[in-house]
Amino acid sequence: MANGQWFPPDWPDRIRALADGRLTPVTPRRAATVMLLRDTGAGPAVHMLRRRASMAFAAGAYAYPGGGVDPRDDDHRVRWAGPTRAWWADRLGVDEAAAQAIVCAAVRETFEEAGVLLAGPGPDSVVGDTTGADWETDRAALVARELSFSAFLDRRGLVLRSDLLGAWARWITPEFEPRRYDTWFFVAALPEGQRTRNASSEADRTVWIRPEEAAAGYDKGELLMMPPTIATLRTLAAYGTAAEALAAAPGRDLTPVLARARLVDGEVVLSWPGHDEFTRHIEHAPAEGPAPA
Repeated sequence: MANGQWFPPDWPDRIRALADGRLTPVTPRRAATVMLLRDTGAGPAVHMLRRRASMAFAAGAYAYPGGGVDPRDDDHRVRWAGPTRAWWADRLGVDEAAAQAIVCAAVRETFEEAGVLLAGPGPDSVVGDTTGADWETDRAALVARELSFSAFLDRRGLVLRSDLLGAWARWITPEFEPRRYDTWFFVAALPEGQRTRNASSEADRTVWIRPEEAAAGYDKGELLMMPPTIATLRTLAAYGTAAEALAAAPGRDLTPVLARARLVDGEVVLSWPGHDEFTRHIEHAPAEGPAPA
């Protein structure tokens, strides 16, 4: 491959099935992911994890901490600080319950997968080191869904710091994928006193890397990434500090990016509107039989 674009071998068959009307798109699940930043002498670095080779989805690809919304993330009892739920609903283009769930998912998943918690005892404070055994017990209970995020915050006497997040982009998994996500990308700065660790069972390594270095690795075919990951990395490279990126977040366009598969002169053309570098041309051969499982 010329670069590190993740392109599963079953995609051509699934794209043809969608084009032929043999595949019905599944409804995407809401999700959130966080581009965690920390400043270095050469500009900000972003925290990334590499998905295990055994994973069914995007095996070996580099990504950010994140995951799907938990049904309890919209619990009205979640202790909250920062912009209101109404403000986030307007920013994310959803209702208030969904906005809270998406923001909660971003904070919860960052703690679950990176051990970093964007919460504090009050609206102007953030917890310090979260690597002790008692923190790990709570983190494991969250991962196992034995503990809701609301109950976790209550137990710790903490409030979610929504002001530490900046909404950056929104991407929806292509219609031909069997697992689909409607994912909001956020930026956040690593809180003082906290440190990341590979707490995810889905990753075999984690790195702090400058966006331009990661993009160069992708361009050389050395780092495998999905289109949303490399696209957001390229936009982060323009900022000299984590604070600059956070300050720019309110002006970012959150129009959803959804891949299109269409027939053009006997080919299936796969494209992501506004992101021409990911366009693929696939020979179209109409097939008989059921759609791919």
